[in-house]
Amino acid sequence: MENLYISATPTSPEVDFRFDQHALSIKGESYPENAAAFYAPVIEQLRAYLAANNDAEITIDVALTYFNSSSTKMLFSIFDALDEAAQAGNRVAMNWYRDEEDETIAEFGEELKADFQAIEFTDRPVAQQGR
Repeated sequence: MENLYISATPTSPEVDFRFDQHALSIKGESYPENAAAFYAPVIEQLRAYLAANNDAEITIDVALTYFNSSSTKMLFSIFDALDEAAQAGNRVAMNWYRDEEDETIAEFGEELKADFQAIEFTDRPVAQQGR
């Protein structure tokens, strides 16, 4: 399966899914005009990758500084697919990078941790990104 890379724009995040390394990354801001259109191919390729893997150790780094409500729905679809993969026997580790002062992003991370319990969730200050 080919890796997926989408460059960041002022309104959409960088998506860097290195399927061959089981390393996924989403970073930047997410408020595209049409979140469903932006995320649909990302979710489709992610689901195809997950369907082809069993017993993989998958890491996803999420470093979003802002996302709107329509992006939130799409992100939940991504995290739901990863949670299902974890329940099916894959190990999924999510690094949730955020500014230490950003209460909104921190609260969203706590919600993700509660909603997607099969994912190993780690809350990380942005200063730790890449460690």
